[in-house]
Amino acid sequence: MKRFFQPVPKDGSPAKRRPAAAADSGDGPTETGAGGKEEGSPGEEPRKFLTWNANSLLLRMKSDWPAFSQFISRVDPDVICVQEVRMPAAGSKGAPKNPSELKDDTSSSRDEKQVVLRALSSPPFKDYRVWWSLSDSKYAGTAMFIKKKFEPKKVYFNLDRTSSKHETDGRVIIVEFESFLLLNTYAPNNGWEEKSFQRRRKWDKRMLEFVQNVDKPLIWCGDLNVSHEEIDVSHPDFFSSAKLNGYTPPNKEDYGQPGFTLAERRRLDNILSQGKLVDAYRNLHKEKDMDGGFSWSGHPIGKYRGKRMRIDYFIVSEQLKDRIISCEMYGRGIELDGFYGSDHCPVSLELSKAVAAEAPELPQAST
Repeated sequence: MKRFFQPVPKDGSPAKRRPAAAADSGDGPTETGAGGKEEGSPGEEPRKFLTWNANSLLLRMKSDWPAFSQFISRVDPDVICVQEVRMPAAGSKGAPKNPSELKDDTSSSRDEKQVVLRALSSPPFKDYRVWWSLSDSKYAGTAMFIKKKFEPKKVYFNLDRTSSKHETDGRVIIVEFESFLLLNTYAPNNGWEEKSFQRRRKWDKRMLEFVQNVDKPLIWCGDLNVSHEEIDVSHPDFFSSAKLNGYTPPNKEDYGQPGFTLAERRRLDNILSQGKLVDAYRNLHKEKDMDGGFSWSGHPIGKYRGKRMRIDYFIVSEQLKDRIISCEMYGRGIELDGFYGSDHCPVSLELSKAVAAEAPELPQAST
């Protein structure tokens, strides 16, 4: 069913630029977003997070932004992690690209950038700063919006956390706060052929190495492009036997729907186990929910109608498990209610405040 939304207003001033937020190294990104910084409590850190695969953030800003803005105002997350931004990085044809900046060297790209700036200069987004990690073309890419009252220590765009280099296709943003790391990823799709299988295996190997070497509690979110268990898909038999044009992979563990092959699911299981990580949603929601328990829904016409998967996650270190207050998905039904124009719905996580360690009692002086 076709849905109609009010377009983005054409008024509103462009957002201002601020310098990079990284405090003590050159590893931070160039920041593009609304200027200024709100005062927050000393040492205060984000506790409310939202992740969403927008399936082209620009298209959402052109058509679905009023509804999504109302949703953000209601949920009021401290951090918004976005995947599949699908806006190209700055840089002219044949020249090096800057994945931290939006392209604006052509008439069409300048128009598109203005749409973005108008959307981000209006409530509630004017209260956030934004970091981009963009692909060279209208493909993939991630973004992270953080309320201005929170100041990250460092921001990285690479799983190695060694330089300001961006991952291919802008698939990673890592923000370091005092007590935890926040990782936003857009994992590559496993695809239907050996070449794409290899790409996904390489990605999962690097993710395993990353989670084994983090030096702080981790909050990992985004479109992981894999459903961990049978409970995480609406029709396990359908997805297990899915084929593209009759293609049969040579390895039986690669059979089935990308995102639900046995190989991918086992690798995710190993990543969670080796990284001592907890699936926040499944930790709270033990039973299958056919109406609201999936974050991706297939095309409303054809064989994928009503076929759904949970592939958007919040994964947290075991140290944070007892602080999970809620982890919710906002999409309902097969008509994509609550998806805001995307084929993915937003997912939220809220943590309780960290309990400060009590200082040990000092022995009383004798008199």
